Amino acid sequence: MPVPDAVNRFSAPADAPLLVVLGSLNMDVVVRVPHAPAAGETLHGRSIDHLPGGKGGNQAVGCARQGGAVRMLGCVGADAHGTALRDALARDGIDTDGVRVAPATPTGVALVMVEDSGQNRIVVIPGANAAVQVAPDVLRTQLAGAAFLVLQFETPLDQVGLAMEVAAQAGCKVLLNPSPMQALPEAFWPRIDTLVVNELEAQMLSGLPVAGIADAAVAARALLSRGPVRVVVTLGGEGAVAADADGCRHHAALRVKAVDTTAAGDTFLGTLAVSLARGETFDAAVQLGIRAAALCIGRPGAQPSIPSRDEVLASPVPPAPLALP
Repeated sequence: MPVPDAVNRFSAPADAPLLVVLGSLNMDVVVRVPHAPAAGETLHGRSIDHLPGGKGGNQAVGCARQGGAVRMLGCVGADAHGTALRDALARDGIDTDGVRVAPATPTGVALVMVEDSGQNRIVVIPGANAAVQVAPDVLRTQLAGAAFLVLQFETPLDQVGLAMEVAAQAGCKVLLNPSPMQALPEAFWPRIDTLVVNELEAQMLSGLPVAGIADAAVAARALLSRGPVRVVVTLGGEGAVAADADGCRHHAALRVKAVDTTAAGDTFLGTLAVSLARGETFDAAVQLGIRAAALCIGRPGAQPSIPSRDEVLASPVPPAPLALP
């Protein structure tokens, strides 16, 4: 069931790059605590909030706030959470015609525990995200003129694979964030244009240890050899390693006080996607992503913490990337 027209207020500048995001939509139940409780420990929390989230939704908002025209494909339940999530996307100018409503399934929920240090621990209950279904003809229509199809793994893997196949047939580039981590079927690798992974994902996909910048570069090269055009390994406080046919470069992180790291990776990815779609160089796009993520972790919440393009362009610039041997 499509979103009612009254909710769907999609509009974007005529020259905005188009991105299609297929992914999860969750209501984040965010609990703030001094520290994560130990087994058997009860402690007083500081606050609780209900905030729009889900990796798919976060990445769609990240793209939209960087000036992209965004079409969201996903699934929510016929409940208050589902309505709130669709309304939130529409407020960011995201086209939600592709968000299906599953009448007998609750909207996905993520339980997010945020410690005073800014570190988070997340448990996801997929709900309607497990009911995401790709209709090839509909997806082909949605992909018309799109610069990227953005995908993650919070929806069924077979549907992600089908979407990649349709994108390949349509000549649309795929940007994949394989999170939460699952092994990639061999058929996926040649269909990936840009692969974005964190340290753990890089280690699991490459089969190589990743314990710092040098290791990340080795893993990135190994992943690049599987078929992607570009690979980014994000390293948290150590920045990111970018690898393509021109080699590997290390991009330093900006030093900021972490308030909440939720959605930092999604913010980086959304900024990277729009920047590449605008024709920025790979390194320039990675730097913009780092600047956006630095702003994000200084704020609480998932989607509320994602910065606008103007904020990112006004933020500090990290050092130039360094070539890695």
